[in-house]
Amino acid sequence: MSKNLVIVESPAKAKTIGRYLGKEYKIAASVGHIRDLPSSTMGVDVRHDFRPTYINMRGKEKVIRELKELAGSADRVYIATDPDREGEAIAWHIAKVLNIDLNEDCRISFNEITEKAIKTAIMSPRKIDIDLVNAQQARRVLDRLVGYELSPLLWSKVRKGLSAGRVQSVATKLVVDREKEIEAFIPEEYWNINAELTPAEQNFPFKARYHGEKKNGKIEKVKVSSKEETDALLASIAGSDYSVDSIKKGRKLRQPFAPFTTSTLQQEASRRISFTSRKTMSVAQQLYEGVEISGQGQVALVSYIRTDSVRVSDEAMVAARKLISEKYGEKFLPKSPRKYSNKNSAQDAHEAIRPAHFELDPESIRSSLSADQYKLYKLIWDRFLSSQMASAEVDTVSLDVICKNSIFRAQGETIKFQGFLAAYADIAEDTADDDKNVKAKLPELVDGQALKLLDIKSEQKFTLPPARFTEATLIRTLEEKGIGRPSTYAPTISTILERNYIEKKGKIIYPTELGKVVTLLLSDNFTEIVDVSFTADMESKLDEIEVGKKDWVKVLSEFYPPFHELILKAGSAVSKVKMEEKQTGEKCPECGGDLVIKEGRFGQFVACSHFPECKFTRNVENTVKGSCPVCGSGLVSHRSNKYKGRVFYTCDKKGSDPECGFISWYLPVEGQKCDTCGSYMVWKRFRGRAYPKCANPECPKNTAKKSSKAEEGEEGAVKEKKTTRRKSTKAKEE
Repeated sequence: MSKNLVIVESPAKAKTIGRYLGKEYKIAASVGHIRDLPSSTMGVDVRHDFRPTYINMRGKEKVIRELKELAGSADRVYIATDPDREGEAIAWHIAKVLNIDLNEDCRISFNEITEKAIKTAIMSPRKIDIDLVNAQQARRVLDRLVGYELSPLLWSKVRKGLSAGRVQSVATKLVVDREKEIEAFIPEEYWNINAELTPAEQNFPFKARYHGEKKNGKIEKVKVSSKEETDALLASIAGSDYSVDSIKKGRKLRQPFAPFTTSTLQQEASRRISFTSRKTMSVAQQLYEGVEISGQGQVALVSYIRTDSVRVSDEAMVAARKLISEKYGEKFLPKSPRKYSNKNSAQDAHEAIRPAHFELDPESIRSSLSADQYKLYKLIWDRFLSSQMASAEVDTVSLDVICKNSIFRAQGETIKFQGFLAAYADIAEDTADDDKNVKAKLPELVDGQALKLLDIKSEQKFTLPPARFTEATLIRTLEEKGIGRPSTYAPTISTILERNYIEKKGKIIYPTELGKVVTLLLSDNFTEIVDVSFTADMESKLDEIEVGKKDWVKVLSEFYPPFHELILKAGSAVSKVKMEEKQTGEKCPECGGDLVIKEGRFGQFVACSHFPECKFTRNVENTVKGSCPVCGSGLVSHRSNKYKGRVFYTCDKKGSDPECGFISWYLPVEGQKCDTCGSYMVWKRFRGRAYPKCANPECPKNTAKKSSKAEEGEEGAVKEKKTTRRKSTKAKEE
């Protein structure tokens, strides 16, 4: 019988840790939280210091029973949950359930799951940090108070099933406010005038843009605002000579980016590999807890993934410098290791996100990783390695060309030494501004040199409104404004998407009509709940609770009474909001009433305007690429109400067979037939990759015993998906 019991959150983490501890240690998993506030009642006694009532979570009876049995037969219990507020709270709940003395040194924590880190932690256990626990309790109770009191108000004033939360409501308001800015934006006309030039004595075309006028030796920038001004300028310089007015050359150093924090990882994964924030955190969790590596067993590949810190351990810096020297050479190493500073001391509890095993580069273990795991691991690896590399050296040229008194400007940039860019190349920013001067390669020129005009063109342009948010830019804005914490960004965005307060078209985020209505109601009646500075200040107070500078009960006592007063006032003062319904122009086939588009829990749907007398509904249809494999007509996608918004496909019935009954959960593969049975093929996904598969369930390929890794993995993915559905609802309250 094992003398020591180590309790972690997940079975994957338990398996990884089990590799490093001997037979005298038994590793068990709590599978996340085991206690929480009840779902049927508020569970917070607001009259007695906001005392929470915790209950054992439904479905955790077996886990709790097994943990009690294991703890009862162990000489020593170590609780090794994650090293943050949430992990500390889980440890506290486990200790409470197992009747472990809170004064006992039962808590161990580590930033990475490596042999050295685990054994070091076992040698230095500590007491559970009650300040960390109180910070988590304060957040949990605060979010319960807001969600439990605001959501019923939305049910009565807007519609049933809605929710409001301290962070999700502010995030929604940011999107709604950005849309208002775009709608209110008045574009201003301007014109670009681009001259294509070449040195008179050689053929080296380059472009320069009109910049302004030179008067008394000084250059004044001029904005050309109309066609009339453009034509007048072109007429004034027609037939005139062009020459080099001035050349400014320089060299600048471009510094590498800091290693990833949770926020910057989510942003870059969105920009570079098109991952949603939820997907990023899901895959990152797999890399942190451990992946089965061929010939090595379960190995954790990255350090802890929920961190605000850019600090790097000395050991990791030494390992990175050794790798850089071996792969790129000594010239790619800075003279001394790079150290990055955090904004405040509260962020210094962990390291930045980095590889945990520097001998396992992404390419060497690619065959053991899924496509998504490889992409994210490579991103983390490259970013960390580049953060310890030498600066890039860039030669810059700013060229002014003069024609009469008119100045045309061109800018060039040449990378003379790649430095960190050899590992982590630049990509274009997500921006709506397409009027930036492109850094072009310019010929070698000297002051006064004559230039030949090849062509000159003018182009009408209009100033652009602010860009709509993507997940990356919304996360960056939340972080800059101090709203929420890195661990809350992914669930916050997922929640407001699921609640249909926002929608995504490609990468772009738009507010829905429902999101606008809810935001307006909250803005008019609960200013502080959707106020950016108030929410950021609350986050600061939670940070102060974490380090013992503020009392969590006092923080809640200052917030709750005025908030509750507003709830009572709004209940009688706020009128029921009638959602604006968009007409489809069609008549109801059952009663002849107008068909309108309504917002539902799983998105838009078509309904009869005579509801509730007439209950006719149908899905909104969206045309998709491809053709019906049965009749050759087009295809449309729908969202299922029965299966939580899951997308399915049908024939648009506009072709040769209006009675075609084609329907499928999977998109058909255009023009491809099964080489075994001749049936049509559909796209299925496994480990982030789409692959064609025969749609016929009776096909010998499908009825044969599934032996390929892809098929086995697909079954496992389905089981995993079923398991993840049993998550706590606390993220939705956030």
